[in-house]
Parts: sequence; structure tokens; C-alpha cells
Amino acid sequence: MITRTASGVPSSIMIVLMLSVFTVSIGYGVTLPLLPYLIERLLGSGVDAPQVSRSTGLLTGLYTLALFLFASVWGHMSDRYGRRAVLLIGLIGFGATMLIFAFIESLTAMYAERFLSGMFAAAVTPSALATIGDLATTEEARARRLTFVGLAGISGFLLGPMVGVFIAGSVGTLLRIDGGAGALTLPLVGTAVLAILVASVAAVTVPGVKRGDAAPKRAQADMTFSRWLVPKLLILSFIVSAAVGVFEVGLALRGKQVLGLTPYQIAVMFTECSLVMLVVQSIVFSPWIKPRTTRWFIAPALAILAAGLFLVPRASNFTLTLGAIGVVAASAGILSPILTYWISIKAGNAQGAELGKQTAAASLGAAVGSVAGGLLFDVALLPHASFLLITMLTVLGMLLSINLPNLLVTRTRGEAACDAV
Repeated sequence: MITRTASGVPSSIMIVLMLSVFTVSIGYGVTLPLLPYLIERLLGSGVDAPQVSRSTGLLTGLYTLALFLFASVWGHMSDRYGRRAVLLIGLIGFGATMLIFAFIESLTAMYAERFLSGMFAAAVTPSALATIGDLATTEEARARRLTFVGLAGISGFLLGPMVGVFIAGSVGTLLRIDGGAGALTLPLVGTAVLAILVASVAAVTVPGVKRGDAAPKRAQADMTFSRWLVPKLLILSFIVSAAVGVFEVGLALRGKQVLGLTPYQIAVMFTECSLVMLVVQSIVFSPWIKPRTTRWFIAPALAILAAGLFLVPRASNFTLTLGAIGVVAASAGILSPILTYWISIKAGNAQGAELGKQTAAASLGAAVGSVAGGLLFDVALLPHASFLLITMLTVLGMLLSINLPNLLVTRTRGEAACDAV
């Protein structure tokens, strides 16, 4: 029997939840910087740059589109059948698809694999977040543990590009494995094995919590007033993820085709992005900042994100690009956990359903952003079209969020009681 800690979430469960999200994140990140090179290998040496750009955006977008289509479904299923069952399905299915990906030699098969991999990955994050929402006994505990799961995802994305490039370069050369799919075999198989191992531990650790089973001793959200606020929060989640999608694909393509960077330099850019996100998220939900004050960061962070997106395509060298990356990563890293926290606050007992919607909205944004980043990258009539459009959308999100802090704080009973003291 697992003993409940003061936070309501035992350390053993937190470790498994973090490892679960880490696994699907590293599985995604390991292919990202090498995807353009892998596509070139599969299509042949005579392929043109725009075709590589389109395929990179479509493949990345297809994965996140699958997340959008299935995240809410998995969230509802976790409310009905329990968190553990859905988490296990996601981890085992994700491991199986990554194992298949390790031996793919066809671009068509790669499209199918990316969709299936995203479908199973969609079950992991909503289940992990909802488990914390069910078990946490205080809002501080919920905020920080939701952030821990987010940090685990960032850490996976941080290690993924480095692992992929290292295996493709150093280890691939050492083992006399050609670049492309052959060099990616080892990290993909390793990710598949990790997913199966984490699923084995989760089977005996994570409780099969259903909606209504958990009754943590914390202030409940006032659903009467908060329902209309959730769509606004979901729209902001969409915008932030769309910005990150355009940013990621544009970064990989710009690094290769415009700045002439090596795979290692591209991996460094993604690594910097993840490190900055890791640091800012650690600060935002640190013991020195009360969770309820994070609502004031939303509009300023969106303004900074818009500025960073505007600057990225105007950075003329590797050093300036690193500076623009820091601006984008810091603002996006602040926004993601804050939006997740407030959606969880408004979710009440329907943690799986509402956090599934949040994952779906974020995934749709990432899919749209990734596809736009690839398709609009080489538009001659409108230079930097994808970055310009997402900058404008981010500004609209900033305007939408200006009055959000007052609306959020006055619609939560627990916070109203704090204000009255």
C-alpha cells in the first residue's frame, strides 16, 4: 500500500509519471534535428530543398495532429476507466511504434508511423497530469508537481536531439552504421525499451484513479463561473503551441538551408531552447512565487514571445540566432505550465477530460505551426511568412489575455477566501 505524503502524491508515483512523459518527449526529440537529413536519404540525392521542407513540416505536424485527435479521447477514457489503464496503453503502444520506426525504409511508412506514435503518445500526458490533479491536496502541491511533469517533458526534448545527433555521428561512425535511418536505429530502439520498462513499473505503482474516486483536501474550482474561461485558456494554449511549432520547424530548416549549420549546431540550438525552458519553469513555480500570482505573467510573456518570433528570421548568424532562441524559449517556457495549472484549477473532478482538451489544443497548435513552418518557409512573395503570421497571432493572444488575471482570481472560491483574509 502506498502511503500518502503531505502533498498527496507519493514520490514513487511522481517518478513514474515524470518518466512516462520524459519517454514520449525524448522519443519525439530524438528525430527532430535529423529529420531533414533522413528525408533526403529516403527521397534520394536529387531531391530539392522545398520538398524536404514540406515533408519535414508535414511529418512533424502529423505527429502532433494525432495528439490533437486523441488526447481528449484518452482523457475522457481515463476519467471513466482509470488513469493507470490509459497510461499503460499509451506507453506500450508508443514503445511498439518507436520500435517499428527504427527499421523503416519508406517515406510512406514513416507517415503512418508518425501518426500511430502520436496517437499512443496522446494517452500519456493527460493521464499523468490528471493523476496529479486527482491526488494533490493543496494548490501549491498541484502547481509544483504539474511543473515537475512539464520539466520532465522538457528534459526529454533536451536530451532527444543530443542523443539523436550523437548516435548518428559518433556512435554511428564507430559501429560503421550509415547516416539516416540506420544511425537512428539505436536511439529509437532504446526509446522503445525505455517505454516498455516504464510501463512495467507504472503497472504496479500508479493507482487506477477514476473521476470522483479521489477527494483531495483542497479548494474546488467554481465550475459555474469558470466554464467560459476554459475556452479562452485553450485558445492561448493553441497559440503558444503553434508558435513553438513554427519555431521548431523553422529553426531546423533555417539552420540547414539559410545559415548552413551542421547537425551538431542545430542540436545545440534545440538544446539551448530546452535548457532555457527548464530554468524558467523551475523559477515560475518555485517556492518563492505563489501559484495564484502566475496569472499576471500571461500577457507580458505573450508580448515577449511575439517579439522573439519576429526576431528569429532576422538573426543573420548562429550567435544572434541563439539570442533570439533564448527570448522565445523563456516566454514559451513560462506560458505552458501556467496555462496547464489554471486549466487544472478549473477542471474540478474532470481532470482527465479538461487536461485532455488542453493537450489536444496544444497539439493542434503544434500541428498547425509545424505544417505552416514547413509549407511557408520558402514563400518568395512573403519572406519569413510563417514567422510573420505567428507573430501576429501571438499579439492577438496577448490582447485576449489582458483582462484574464482579474477574471481568473475572482472566479476561484479558494482564492476569493484568501483575498478576504
